[in-house]
Amino acid sequence: MNVGDFLDLSRDGITVLLFTVGPLMLISLSVGLVIALFQALTQIQEMTLTFVPKILVTFLSLLVLLPFMIRQVTGFMERISQMIITGA
Repeated sequence: MNVGDFLDLSRDGITVLLFTVGPLMLISLSVGLVIALFQALTQIQEMTLTFVPKILVTFLSLLVLLPFMIRQVTGFMERISQMIITGA
C-alpha cells in the first residue's frame, strides 16, 4: 500500500462517516433550532423541553436511516476487504 492508496482509503472513510452521521446530525440540529426558536418566542425556559424531543426525533430518525447507514458502512468494509484480498 502506497501513500496514494492510503489517502484514497482515508478520504473514503471520511466520506462514509459524513454520509452516515450527517443526516442524523442535521435532523437533530434542525429540531434543536426549532425548539430554541419556540422557547425564545414563548419565553418558556424549561430545560427538559430541549432534550426530550431531540432524543425522540434522533432515535426515530436512527430507526428510519439505519438501513442506509448499514449499506454505507458495509460497502466501505467490502472495499477494504477487497483491497486486503488483492493486496493493493
